[in-house]
Amino acid sequence: MELYLNGFVASFLLTALITPFVWLAARRWRLLDWPDERKIHRFPVPRLGGVAIYLSLLASALIFLPDGHLLALLLPATAIFLLGLWDDLFGLAPAVKLAGQVGAALLLVALGVKIQFLTNPLGGMIFLGPWALPATLFWVVSVTNVVNLTDGLDGLAAGVAFIVAAALFSVALSMDQAGIALWTAILGGATLGFLPYNFNPAKIFLGDSGAMLIGFMLAALAAEGALKGATAVALLVPTVALGVPILDTAFAIVRRFWQGRPIYRPDREHLHHRLLSLGLSQRQAVAVIYAVSAFLGGVAVVLARQGGDYPFFWSLFGVAAGMVWLAKVFGLLELEGTEPKLSWEGRGGRRPWGMRSR
Repeated sequence: MELYLNGFVASFLLTALITPFVWLAARRWRLLDWPDERKIHRFPVPRLGGVAIYLSLLASALIFLPDGHLLALLLPATAIFLLGLWDDLFGLAPAVKLAGQVGAALLLVALGVKIQFLTNPLGGMIFLGPWALPATLFWVVSVTNVVNLTDGLDGLAAGVAFIVAAALFSVALSMDQAGIALWTAILGGATLGFLPYNFNPAKIFLGDSGAMLIGFMLAALAAEGALKGATAVALLVPTVALGVPILDTAFAIVRRFWQGRPIYRPDREHLHHRLLSLGLSQRQAVAVIYAVSAFLGGVAVVLARQGGDYPFFWSLFGVAAGMVWLAKVFGLLELEGTEPKLSWEGRGGRRPWGMRSR
């Protein structure tokens, strides 16, 4: 346990110490996220927080991870970080970004990380065979983009990622997967160390370099856990813990398709926009999503310890039904209508660094 604590504290402190220097560099070189009619923040904010996250993960992993295979995860992680960094600096077309994400996922598969089995609800396991590669690519790219799309309010993506990492850590520890537990401790420390600078009012944003890196690492660690035999458990935890952003993203895709808009075009109809339209402040909206994600993370841990029996899948079905009901309550299932208007009354206090909707 001391090793996990040391990895967590080291990554926390490294991120907390590096972030101010990244902030200063981004301000000096004017590498800022500028407000526009789509975004919530009112003032330009540095957007290279992913640099601090990456450097912290790199240093902590090199110091604490003795497992060469798990250390090799830094290679595809570096690729996804550089892809996001290029997008932050110069911009990338959605198709190019997707191709880069697939390339990083292929590099992960080349290192031996592949989802080869899925749990059968009727008993036993389903061998994916030739479908293992596309299933792994779909998993990694999907989780990467879900976390990236979660980065819509100050502190939202970093906080939710910490919750998911904590849930993964708990399950990996109970399954004696020491390497994965250490990686999730390091990842959790990095996200928590960044949060004070990113919480509303944010002084710096994760950017695509940070959000995609965090999502990629969560997906990769879950896939690595699946490779070691706990398939249902490993993939269940991030799926349930990320239930809010996963359903939000899924409904956004359906909504945009229904309305005849490109699915990659951002809008103001996500859950956090709905919460703001109800009169919640940014901090209150983020706190609500934190609370739901923490609850789901706890549910994921409990379900993971049930294994792959019938109660497990019935419980999972109940969680999914509850999430769909909440989505209906907040209007995420509405396919018609105009985008909600955001009210700034009652936000309280001056926002020197503004707020953001990615």
